[in-house]
Amino acid sequence: MPNESLPERGWRGSPKVWLDAAYAALAEHGVDAVKILPLAQSLKLSRTSFYWFFKDRNQLLDALLDRWENSTTGHLVRATEDYAATETEAMLNVISSFLPDDRFDSRLEQAVRSWAQQDSKVVERVQQADTVRLDALTKMLVRWGHAPDDADVRARTIYLVQIGYISMRVEEPMDIRLQRFPHYVEIYTGKRPPEEEMARFRARIGHR
Repeated sequence: MPNESLPERGWRGSPKVWLDAAYAALAEHGVDAVKILPLAQSLKLSRTSFYWFFKDRNQLLDALLDRWENSTTGHLVRATEDYAATETEAMLNVISSFLPDDRFDSRLEQAVRSWAQQDSKVVERVQQADTVRLDALTKMLVRWGHAPDDADVRARTIYLVQIGYISMRVEEPMDIRLQRFPHYVEIYTGKRPPEEEMARFRARIGHR
């Protein structure tokens, strides 16, 4: 039953407020924690306020999946299309998109992949996202002169390494990770980024 101490009138929040609370619950405790009453209690809002913005819990869950796609798949696809003067710079754009900041949402990626283990609908969304991401990486490599079959294998290598980082929750100091970047770029493209390109890249991400 709704908590009687919560107000039924007044501010009801907003779609973003409810979605942010759902995001936090999903990331911290899994999809089973994304329920209307606990969210209302955490927000100190009435349960009925939720229905001003969402028809039901399923609509909220769909909104979470949309947020995930934009902050992960959408971000990666945009990274493959960013301006680059060389192939190695293009690859630095891609692998840097997975750095721990507010860009590729690794936390949400991990949560959605865990969610998919118990929901066939989410499995389908994840598989579709994997296909879109791999296609974007392959197309980028083809634009830089790789044959389609070669580009496909290189794209899979890039992608599976990055998803492995997320799934294994790898934590490594930024200095160490950046030291490995030239080696990753060489494995992925067959070319090693020159030091001046790495220096520009470190400056661009604000690392000295």
